[in-house]
Amino acid sequence: MVKQRKTVTLQHKLGNNNESSSSSASSEVSTSMKTFKLVSKWKTMLGFIFLGIAVYVGILGYLETRVNTPFDDEKVVQESGLQVPERYWGTYRPGVYMGMKSRDPRSPLFGLMWYQVGSSKGIRHWCDQNDNLPSYGWLRHDGVTFGEQKIEDPPHTIVTSFVKTPGGEHGGHWTVRVNVTAKGTTAPLSLIWYGALDETLGPASPHSRLWLQRGAIMGHTPQLQHFKLNLVTYLGKILHKSSSEAHAPGVHLLKEKLYSLLRVEKHRDFGQLPVLGEDDELNDEDKDVNFLPIQMLIQPPFILDLVYTTEDLPTPPLKGDEYTRVLEEKKRSFDKEFEEKFHLGQKGYSEEDINIAKAGMSNMIGGIGYFYGASRVQSQYIKESVPYWRAPLYTAVPSRSFFPRGFLWDEGFHGLLIGRWNQDIQMDIAAHWLDLINVEGWIPREQILGPEALARVPKEFVVQSNAAANPPMLLIQLARFVKIRPKMFEPHSPYRAMLDRMFPRLQAWYQWFQNTQKGEEPTSYRWRGREDDGLQLNPKTLTSGIDDYPRASHPTDIERHVDLRCWMYAAADAMTIIANALGRDSDKFAATRDQLGDEELLNELHWSPHTLTYADYGLHTDAVRLVRQMPKNPNEQPRVGRSVQAPPQPKLVTSAFGYVSLFPMLLKVLKPESDRLGMILDKLDKPDLLWSPFGLRSLSKSSPLYMKRNTEHDPPYWRGQIWLNINYLALSALKHYSSMDGPHAARARDLHAKLSSNVVSNVLNEYKRTGYLWEQYSGEDGKGSGCRPFNGWTALVALIMAEEY
Repeated sequence: MVKQRKTVTLQHKLGNNNESSSSSASSEVSTSMKTFKLVSKWKTMLGFIFLGIAVYVGILGYLETRVNTPFDDEKVVQESGLQVPERYWGTYRPGVYMGMKSRDPRSPLFGLMWYQVGSSKGIRHWCDQNDNLPSYGWLRHDGVTFGEQKIEDPPHTIVTSFVKTPGGEHGGHWTVRVNVTAKGTTAPLSLIWYGALDETLGPASPHSRLWLQRGAIMGHTPQLQHFKLNLVTYLGKILHKSSSEAHAPGVHLLKEKLYSLLRVEKHRDFGQLPVLGEDDELNDEDKDVNFLPIQMLIQPPFILDLVYTTEDLPTPPLKGDEYTRVLEEKKRSFDKEFEEKFHLGQKGYSEEDINIAKAGMSNMIGGIGYFYGASRVQSQYIKESVPYWRAPLYTAVPSRSFFPRGFLWDEGFHGLLIGRWNQDIQMDIAAHWLDLINVEGWIPREQILGPEALARVPKEFVVQSNAAANPPMLLIQLARFVKIRPKMFEPHSPYRAMLDRMFPRLQAWYQWFQNTQKGEEPTSYRWRGREDDGLQLNPKTLTSGIDDYPRASHPTDIERHVDLRCWMYAAADAMTIIANALGRDSDKFAATRDQLGDEELLNELHWSPHTLTYADYGLHTDAVRLVRQMPKNPNEQPRVGRSVQAPPQPKLVTSAFGYVSLFPMLLKVLKPESDRLGMILDKLDKPDLLWSPFGLRSLSKSSPLYMKRNTEHDPPYWRGQIWLNINYLALSALKHYSSMDGPHAARARDLHAKLSSNVVSNVLNEYKRTGYLWEQYSGEDGKGSGCRPFNGWTALVALIMAEEY
């Protein structure tokens, strides 16, 4: 028994060992499987992580490139350059007092400089407020064939004009006349006429070149082939003449290059006389001639004809008596056409007042430029700015002296007047702007294209952010054009075809607004781009176009901007009009328009029952002021910044009663029978608010920020001054409501008559007093302020006089 038990025990032990061995093997297999699964999971997880990183990097790379990727559709501009010969040459350099160029990226440039011998005034070239000229600007300009400009630079008066001779395959001939007179003196004047090549796109040589030959400027470009510019004296004589073949480092430095070429020589009649000498830089083999200045010392009265000709056009160029005859014919034709289109004589305006209206419109037309280059843009996905794609822009400019470049919302107003004069020019300008839209549906609001434009922009304003909007006035202007001239857009019309090409871009732009500018509350909108740096009394909203107009004192995402909501109502209405004209589906645009036109929704977001006004909403306090702040670091200088005296609260910004408060009326959101419309009209002519004998102020006199500086160095801008574009919108709205059935029609009619009289008389009187249209006007005494000349939307005075809205 004992043996058996031992045997059994041994067998049991042996059996257990076998089981243990089997269990151990099984455990090893299980561990291996677990390890394999774990490694597989880690590999899978790592795979997903790497895939996620790759996808993220790919998406980020995609998002980084969207800001400078063009919209992928047919271009609106299909003919340019020599394909549009009637608009090929023009005064497309609005930033200089007199300049000619073609609508071609590699166009040769021509221009005028002058200076008074023995004077400390310096050389005149770029339009510059610091030159303090009593007056300058176009008297007549048709945008196509001719123009006449008068420049007062005492004791001299310089009248520049041009006439084009169409024909041939290379843009035709043109002649510029420079007519110099002087009052009470025969003081000599140095005139410089020059030719230059813009080498922004790379060295012009050997494809393009300039040279002097027997006193004439000769040249060749691939587009123009051979051309010649002769200087022909029509009256008076040249006392001394010099010239130079030179290399300029850029077209934005021509005046500086001219200074470097001047050498002083003794002259028996004039003593020390500056003359043009040789350019030592041409000894460098890498530098070619790209600047040809010809200097003439003249004694007034003096008339010089600058005659440009091409080889392929046998028609003789205009000069001398023939030029005088043709110019007079064109002036008479211009005057007749102006009256036919604006009817100012018929309305009883004096000849002097009509001439101011002509000058206003002519300066807008004469301020049209052709630019080529690439903006600098930035998005939230990239650290540094990148170049936009190179593109042309044919556009008017707000001010030749201060803003000689394209601005998006300004161009919407410009087109109202330009389209009244010449529909081809207006549509061409709109087409060029819409071709600048990117794949996101965004258009940079400020266009700084080419070295001349870039040289005149402060560094902090150069880069454009793709989060920044600008009022969609260009879209609204196009819809107005479609509405008042439906026959232009009938099937098979070239304008219809152009509008068809515009539509996808307009739709993308509209949708970009809807995607990027919405607020936190349904049907609310918020301008992006407000930043609180602690220095501004009220942080600017540059994107709104009304830069320093008071908004919520502390920028946050909860803001609701009533003006942007109204712009979006008008944009949806504009898209509805355009879609219907093209026979496209307009339902979604009409639905948005109707929703944004719902007065109850508007009132919930923006109406104050306490002040009976519309207002923005945000985190706000009126208890702010600018104070001098002592730095913590003793090595730093004290600075002036904002001091907040009471904590901000979420509320309507009712203290800032002004232009923003009027937008539901300005953009015709309110129905003719609206009680709120009546309340706005009741406040409109109160002298202690917005009303003045000179037009509507931008901000109420009762506002805490009325005419207050925004920083130590930043004077008030939209804080009480009178602006013509908003007064135009107000007059347009009053005219609209006066013609609609409703309880406020008579009140609107009376206000329209009074406001129109105030605005027109003040603008005309200031032009007579100062020789300029101004950027803005004082709400206290009506005097012009800001920059001058401002021949952008201030020129809308011509439409106000004509009652064209």
